[in-house]
Amino acid sequence: MDTRNYNRRYAKEYGIWRTIFYRFFLILVVWTVSKLQYNLKVEGKKNLKRGKKYIYTANHTSYLDPPFVSIAANKTVAYMAKQELFTDKNWLLRFVVKILGAFAVNREKPEIATFKTVLDILKTSWSLGIFPEGQIRRTGVLENIQKGFVTIAKKAKLEIVPMGICGFDGYAGKTLFQKHITVKIGKPISYELSEKEIIEEWAKQICEMTGYENKVFSNEEVNA
Repeated sequence: MDTRNYNRRYAKEYGIWRTIFYRFFLILVVWTVSKLQYNLKVEGKKNLKRGKKYIYTANHTSYLDPPFVSIAANKTVAYMAKQELFTDKNWLLRFVVKILGAFAVNREKPEIATFKTVLDILKTSWSLGIFPEGQIRRTGVLENIQKGFVTIAKKAKLEIVPMGICGFDGYAGKTLFQKHITVKIGKPISYELSEKEIIEEWAKQICEMTGYENKVFSNEEVNA
């Protein structure tokens, strides 16, 4: 039984072999499935500068969001994932989450180890992926945003790229081209803005891309 704490991962774990495996997996498996089963389309690639590193942040509609974001960004991306996924009863999900470089976060009480992992990852060629909603939501309403992604962006001095995942209405069956997903890439947000300004701009762009109702500041409160 794997008892490792995946809150802490090290830069050496994101070396050449995992990078090569990730790229092959992305091209041979993810791209193929995304095209054949979800007819995946990407908009807004012009908003990304070639060779520049960002923190990719998207709304969270399904377990397929990480591969959708990686395909859209065309990058090796390490995702911050809830720690429950690393002990999930589905062995294939556990394996994929671990082998593709995700790292765990305790959503109730984030650990220092998680932030050390972030800093280690950003020393490598990998980018960072975060879902500020903190969990899968399909309500069509954007609210209760976790502000940790802002803290990380400021510490790493990296711009935040909002990405809208649009059209998810359930997992695909055996019929090809049954589903239609579009990932829209927004304009990078400067880490130099204030915390509230960053969250406001992120929410605004996500809602414009997805058609979600924006209730992020409806109660003048953002979750820690």
